[in-house]
Amino acid sequence: MTFLIRTIDFTAAGREIIRDRVLDQTSLTIGRAAENDIHLPDLAVEQRHVRIELAADGNLAVTALGTLGFGLDGRTVSEGAISLSTGGEIALGAARLAVAREGEAILVTIRQVATDEGAGDALRGFALASVLPNKRAMSWLLAAAILVLLLMVPVASHLLRTPVKNDPKGETPGQVVLDAAWTTGALSLKHRSLEDNCESCHVNAFESVTDTTCLSCHADTGDHAAMPRLAKGSPPLSPGDAIQWRIGTALGKEGPLGCVSCHSEHEGQVRTAAGGEAFCSDCHDKLDTRLTDTKLANAHDFGKAHPQFRPAYFASFGAAQPVRAAPGAKPVERSGLKFPHDVHMDARGGAARMAVSLSRYGQPLECKDCHSLQADKIGFKEVKMEDSCEGCHSLVSGRSAGGGFSKLRHGDVKDLAEDLARISSGPRAPVAPRRIRPGQSGTYRADFGRPVRAYIGLSNALSAGGICTECHLPTRGPTGQADLMPVNLPDRFLTSGFFSHDAHKKEKCTDCHAADTSKAASDLLIPDLKSCRDCHLGATAVKTKTIVPSDCAMCHAYHLPSGQWQPKGSAPHYKPPPVKTTVAAIAAKAKP
Repeated sequence: MTFLIRTIDFTAAGREIIRDRVLDQTSLTIGRAAENDIHLPDLAVEQRHVRIELAADGNLAVTALGTLGFGLDGRTVSEGAISLSTGGEIALGAARLAVAREGEAILVTIRQVATDEGAGDALRGFALASVLPNKRAMSWLLAAAILVLLLMVPVASHLLRTPVKNDPKGETPGQVVLDAAWTTGALSLKHRSLEDNCESCHVNAFESVTDTTCLSCHADTGDHAAMPRLAKGSPPLSPGDAIQWRIGTALGKEGPLGCVSCHSEHEGQVRTAAGGEAFCSDCHDKLDTRLTDTKLANAHDFGKAHPQFRPAYFASFGAAQPVRAAPGAKPVERSGLKFPHDVHMDARGGAARMAVSLSRYGQPLECKDCHSLQADKIGFKEVKMEDSCEGCHSLVSGRSAGGGFSKLRHGDVKDLAEDLARISSGPRAPVAPRRIRPGQSGTYRADFGRPVRAYIGLSNALSAGGICTECHLPTRGPTGQADLMPVNLPDRFLTSGFFSHDAHKKEKCTDCHAADTSKAASDLLIPDLKSCRDCHLGATAVKTKTIVPSDCAMCHAYHLPSGQWQPKGSAPHYKPPPVKTTVAAIAAKAKP
């Protein structure tokens, strides 16, 4: 097949120039790219716009090659056909391609449409453009409106407003008119109630939000450390960051340790994200090189470089405060209790057989039978003897007058002393049968010995082999009376980290706590770093069914009241139990 390409151009004087060229091929491509058979240098034409080829029925098939269509005989289509007997016209941008048969060849005539063609169309008289200002005038008019509404009005209302106190709760309506036009984005979920009151945070115009403004609402938020020490422990700024902070401080920012250096607002209605692993490791990776007196070990990745856990425990009997374990030490807990976990958790032992026989258990003992989570799903409730132990360790002391059973009260030593004294002062056997005191009725009974049975009962209960020493360690009071070691257990063992037991409820307790093999109550059954790394690795670890990428913020928090850090002068997280009067002290006060 032969194509005769005829291009018609005009000179500046209006003289017509005709150029012909012949292509002996089966198809033509038309587009803006130079490699097309017909090159049309027009931005309204795609790089490869149209293909023309001979169809099976003898007509010419015209197909769009890009995303734009083309004009064919006055209609915009993406494909069509041209009959060689009648011919047709293709419109591409400002070019018009007339296609017809000329002898044995197919003639394609290309001409450009005049730029002023259709200018006198009668329909243009009905368009709004004929009565509106030109585009340049409209641009200046809109620019002036923007300046007045979005700049001058907010600035004027700010200068003329009545100064008010900072309102972090957003109760006072905003005083600056149209200030929403200056917002850089939506506020976070916690602060979105303040979107209509910019003055809640922005006290002065064109000044960054200060720490004082933040603390007016977040008064209970504490620093990670004292500001001078935090600055000393922070790594030096890079040259580029140092220049940026010089500019920022000149514009009112409070430096790289201010609130806004870490907390960015106007990022959309999202939750405030915790600092990533790099945020923490910037300081803690080589902390000892900047703070030579620090007791903190370097850390930058939980899976690669993290110090061993240092749980808090009572290292001596009756201590007022717990201490933290030394790095790498094997702490021995002095809780004052005598409790072998392995005996109670042995599925074939005597404790298991007794639990199976009791309706409240019906099976060998498990950790949950004594330990239950608090409402916060983090810590555990105090183990109560009456709820967890008395099912097996009975405190029944005899039969009551009503036909039931009486038992010793647990927890208050004063109550225990009264119960034991009541047992010792019960009815005595008659000295002689039917002997009656003169002048009185009733059988005469008497005990002419010294009233020491109450003391003997106390001594036996508190001494080795007594009922109290089944769980408690016996000792001697200041005057030599039998006594018990006070029970000391910390409220939290890992005081520098956060751990949610509820998040691990699908795991067995013994997967982390070796209670089933512990033979002594002095064993501190807190898991070590290695056991946590079975599942938790650093933030860059690849997540699998068993591996959980874990950054610093998963266990540590930067601010109060999360409890990972305690400012100087504040109340301690651990509060020792109130001092109770010991049994020995009560016995010493008893009258002979």
